[in-house]
Amino acid sequence: MRGTDETSGSLFSYVDLEARIPARHPLRKIRQVVNEALASLDAEFEALYTDFGRPSIPPERLIRASLLQILFSVRSERQLMEQMQYNLLFRWFVGLGIDDAVWVPTVFTKNRDRLLTTEMSRRFCRMITSRSTARW
Repeated sequence: MRGTDETSGSLFSYVDLEARIPARHPLRKIRQVVNEALASLDAEFEALYTDFGRPSIPPERLIRASLLQILFSVRSERQLMEQMQYNLLFRWFVGLGIDDAVWVPTVFTKNRDRLLTTEMSRRFCRMITSRSTARW
């Protein structure tokens, strides 16, 4: 029997974003290592930011998004934000929910550049390499 070509028009999705990513997807292991490294750097991230002003993009999300840009050879921040608009795998990896707003590319770039000019990027890379060689 032929299926119908109708749009469901459903307003809500009851499938968790976590459930949409295959259990054996390679990014699951990468995300686990990255999250462990980021969690161990939490105190240092806290020291980089002030207690007042507008909230910035969380540094953990900046780093995860930058990793996606590298891993998937995304040429620009504009294209990365476009991918994050509709790519559920990217949203899951970064930590954005399905309904969360994606950042403006220039805001993302400025926040990321500010973070990566600190010693944090080197510390993060060292943590990743030490954790990944121990696991893989």
